[in-house]
Amino acid sequence: MRSKKTRKIEWKPGWRYFTPVDDKMMEVEEISLTHDEIEAIRLKDLQNEDQRLAAEKMNVSQPTFSRLVKDARRKIAGALVKGDIIKVQGGSFEVVKKSLKNKKQ
Repeated sequence: MRSKKTRKIEWKPGWRYFTPVDDKMMEVEEISLTHDEIEAIRLKDLQNEDQRLAAEKMNVSQPTFSRLVKDARRKIAGALVKGDIIKVQGGSFEVVKKSLKNKKQ
């Protein structure tokens, strides 16, 4: 198995957990989202970035970017439907500053 390339991210959340608020606080699971998965979601779904350009920004291939988005969406959907906690942790990444031409957020 090949080693993972370091993925570039422009944004790292200031929080580690996203939790549902429930009066009953039933038993919930913890779902892990990696920093590179959340960056892929931010670029594709929040900024509506073209997949090719987003993959380039993250220093990954288009198939890898597509896989990151697919995995992240599945995890997020599962957490929302089941009321699970989302924990952001891990991934092979480095935080980079946005270039002047990419200032939208």
